[in-house]
Amino acid sequence: MATTVTLLLGAASSPGPAAGDGAARDGFQCSRLLPKKKQQRPRWVLCSLKYGCLGVGEPGEAGGRSAASPVYSSLTVSPGGDAAVAVVSSEQKVYDVVVKQAALLKRQLRPSQQQQQAPPAVARELDAPRGGLGEAYARCGEICEEYAKTFYLGTLLMTEERRRAIWAIYVWCRRTDELVDGPNASHITPQALDRWERRLEDLFAGRPYDMLDAALSDTITKFPIDIQPFKDMIDGMRTDLKKARYKNFDELYMYCYYVAGTVGLMSVPVMGIAPDSKATAESVYGAALALGLANQLTNILRDVGEDARRGRIYLPQDELAEAGLSDEDIFKGVVTDKWRKFMKRQIKRARMFFEEAERGVTELRKESRWPVWASLLLYRQILDEIEANDYNNFTKRAYVGKAKKVLALPVAYGRSLLLPYSLRNNQT
Repeated sequence: MATTVTLLLGAASSPGPAAGDGAARDGFQCSRLLPKKKQQRPRWVLCSLKYGCLGVGEPGEAGGRSAASPVYSSLTVSPGGDAAVAVVSSEQKVYDVVVKQAALLKRQLRPSQQQQQAPPAVARELDAPRGGLGEAYARCGEICEEYAKTFYLGTLLMTEERRRAIWAIYVWCRRTDELVDGPNASHITPQALDRWERRLEDLFAGRPYDMLDAALSDTITKFPIDIQPFKDMIDGMRTDLKKARYKNFDELYMYCYYVAGTVGLMSVPVMGIAPDSKATAESVYGAALALGLANQLTNILRDVGEDARRGRIYLPQDELAEAGLSDEDIFKGVVTDKWRKFMKRQIKRARMFFEEAERGVTELRKESRWPVWASLLLYRQILDEIEANDYNNFTKRAYVGKAKKVLALPVAYGRSLLLPYSLRNNQT
């Protein structure tokens, strides 16, 4: 029987948030990630999906990829010690997208002398619907305020151009999600999602269908936003139409990337990286991805009972089996000691992603941090509420009350003023 392991790169030499920082926290990361010397080369660390360390190798031994945040790939290793057979995992696939998005951003941030040598950009004519872009952005703002009040308040600190762009992205994501999770979800077919993807391509080509499309179409002319994360989100909606179980966390990871991690990749070019940040673009994108994953994992843990009533279980089947649980236990909805133990591990994993995201938030432009901090703090509190409900996410919905939301805003604002993590790290 083959054993599956993950290959984790600890980029200790990176000026950005390193994978090795806080390596022992929560028992998920391997202490061998910690560098012995500051100048030490990044090392590959083999860790199983159970998060147990299996050994250390040099980058050249596994392809030699360098990065600023954890990178995973799956290997299948025979028990007889034969050579490992590489199998591309979800983490590896997503990492490749992260690298591409970071490269786009870095091209925009080239030194001014290089930009001066480049030919002037040709403005793209936007086929905007009747009503004008001002009205289109205003409507996006109204929708954001209606459905994400706390986040909306945070965006008011951003510059007008960035604020309007974030509203446009939010609205497109919400409309996409509503296709499979809204009132008409039962009528949505794969063909409908194909049409929505063609409409996205038209939008990126400057041919919006309506005023809400026009706002996003205008946004992508002003920021280095790539179409790939948007297409990936649509793929996530396709997954919801055909898949109701996930064999392991690798499968669930990919789903979480599709439906939530993509939002982080869409947003970083608009949020912007702080001019004084020493973090790499890859590390900031990696943190944005981590926040999306953390938020989606939290959604999944909050909505276990609700999803079960729809015949869906967004929990790793192998981990359920290991805990002595089955689909029938989920459908029965009885909180047992086995369930509590299982939930504790799932919550620990979600918190690990939140902690990874925190470092990246500090690297954003100062005026962009508040809404992201507010989202992070409020979503993380949902995990606290699940615990307060004695892990009963079958019949009780964990939510953060209005008073706690209000209290979170000044805390988020205070954190938005902190020095970027990469600068604090250099000063110690």
